[in-house]
Amino acid sequence: MRISPTENSRDAVRLLLVLVLTLAGCHPGNKEAKRLRGACDSGDVKACNDYGQKLLKGEYVLRDDSTAGLKFAQACAGGVAEGCARLGLLYQGGKGIKRDSARALELFRQGCDGGALDGCARLALLYRDGLGVEKDVPHATRLFDQACSGGNLIGCAHLGTLYAEGTGLTPDLPRAAELFQRSCDGKIPAGCVGLGRLHTAGTVVAQNDSLASKLFERACNDDEAAGCFYLAEQTTAGKGVALDFEAAAQLYRRACGGRYALACYKLADLYEKGAGVGRDPERAASLIRRSCEFGYTEACTPPRSS
Repeated sequence: MRISPTENSRDAVRLLLVLVLTLAGCHPGNKEAKRLRGACDSGDVKACNDYGQKLLKGEYVLRDDSTAGLKFAQACAGGVAEGCARLGLLYQGGKGIKRDSARALELFRQGCDGGALDGCARLALLYRDGLGVEKDVPHATRLFDQACSGGNLIGCAHLGTLYAEGTGLTPDLPRAAELFQRSCDGKIPAGCVGLGRLHTAGTVVAQNDSLASKLFERACNDDEAAGCFYLAEQTTAGKGVALDFEAAAQLYRRACGGRYALACYKLADLYEKGAGVGRDPERAASLIRRSCEFGYTEACTPPRSS
């Protein structure tokens, strides 16, 4: 019996798949994931936290936010503060678990009290913005400083913003630039946004629209709504990137989806004018209402005339 070239190709693909799966099973990372799972099943709560993180990132295991949440819950119940902070993030974002802001706040506080610096940084954000707690910028500042001093780069990025804006402390742009650079180098999107804003203004660092746009794009690609918003601003002005209202509309839409209130408002303006999108006053009005809901007070005034 003759074997067709197609059958030979299929056999080769099957052989290649078997080889890939075999090699993957032998990879140290795969073995480590199996070890952590076994240790967690045996009651090692630190292993539960580490295995949960692998599930969350999809590192040598299939990504599974729901199961990751269960592992973080085991870790948190066993006294692993980092597990509490990570579980809080899942509750805050509704990832693999029902969104529960009050529970997230409780877990961030529990994590921070237990020494999890990420819990302190996340708790600080809630106090800074008055989300679920009474707004307390001085307390937020102390928490950001505590997190940053311990090496948490998220804390450093947001502490940099407070220094840049003079919110709750004396403005210190050189210090802000240092914190933004440090956190951006550590792949924290908020740090890249802060550094990009300094480059657009030419404050403390050299004015450089092209570099700023790249920093905003990096942050946007990491799902930082502010990065998408500022890149959209650059795009509508043709600063550092080509002027493109259609691309700007897409970026504003992404930022609005991330609950960045001003992005919703700016996208509404494009719909009102028909710039980069088809003119749609009803869609514009809906976006303005959403902008108000997300906290942009200027959007809460009576609708603008078209």
